[in-house]
Amino acid sequence: MKFFKVNINTAAPRNPEASILLIYTGGTIGMVSDKQDEHLVPFDFSEVIHRVPEMRQFKVMLTVLSLDPPIDSSNIGVEHWIKLAQIIQVNYEEYDGFVVLHGTDTMAYSASAMSFLLENLSKPVIFTGAQVPIGRMRTDARRNLITALEIASAHLKGKPLVPEVCIFFNTQLLRGNRATKVESRMFNAFNSGKFPPLAHVGIDIEYNQTLIKAIAEAPLKVYQALEEQVAVLKLFPGISPAVVKAVLQSEGLKGLVLETFGSGNAPTYPWFLKLLQEAVDRGIVILNVSQCEEGEVRQGQYETSLYLRQMGVVGGTDMTTEAAITKMMFVLGQKLSIEETKKQLQTNIRGELTFRG
Repeated sequence: MKFFKVNINTAAPRNPEASILLIYTGGTIGMVSDKQDEHLVPFDFSEVIHRVPEMRQFKVMLTVLSLDPPIDSSNIGVEHWIKLAQIIQVNYEEYDGFVVLHGTDTMAYSASAMSFLLENLSKPVIFTGAQVPIGRMRTDARRNLITALEIASAHLKGKPLVPEVCIFFNTQLLRGNRATKVESRMFNAFNSGKFPPLAHVGIDIEYNQTLIKAIAEAPLKVYQALEEQVAVLKLFPGISPAVVKAVLQSEGLKGLVLETFGSGNAPTYPWFLKLLQEAVDRGIVILNVSQCEEGEVRQGQYETSLYLRQMGVVGGTDMTTEAAITKMMFVLGQKLSIEETKKQLQTNIRGELTFRG
């Protein structure tokens, strides 16, 4: 990691209104064309003020922390999430907020993971990125970066407006563990179909304070353990016993996110139920989430999900797959009993699910 300190409060540098740590991990937002204009290459983020001169209008003390070398978000893994949580922990008292620049492909996974690793968060951690590189003329990078910085530094009566992990993109501020990437060619890359946006951005930023989490009164607690022996199994009509068996009998598997149909329905083939039951009996924790972008799991509403509930599959209500898999990693990483693990998966611990009772 390399640190680059940049003071963008040119009017009154000794009296900034907020201090923000900008963490650049990689992604499209930090790309510019090379000298031959043939390839996109990362630029030195210590020079971000030259790329986005509008940032000089902020009365904010900005510190840039750049991952060296930057990584494509497709290569993001558990070790990066833990390192990112450690960076926030080390710098937590020094800064009023954090902005994480990240590739869009796995941003929802990273934001979800960070929400679980950071307990009792009382400061903003805002993820953002871009669909078009910052070096291009018609880019969304500048707008996303500037707005994310504004949200991260926003205070009301001395307290941050958004004390949680979020994704800001295009015109919406979304809870990080409720977001999903839905677009690769349009600027509105993320959606939160199962939970309303925390803010809409137009001429003004309109915050929905009734949805934003309250500031935690307890001290920040940062977890540093995630279980990697997990998998996702997406069901589809005609899925074969060999495929299901290959996943459920993977060596060392400890947790499975099962993407089911509709409100949590799955095939009732005897072979399928037998393989699931055997996995549950071996101590593999299975979490049922819906494939529907705006759906939720209600195990037992139909006969095709009643069997799952009876055998001990955990219903994930309206969790996204991104939140479900990272929460599975997080909860299993705490080395709890099977029953306590299942209880935690069904408990709303970071605003990731809507408890139905």
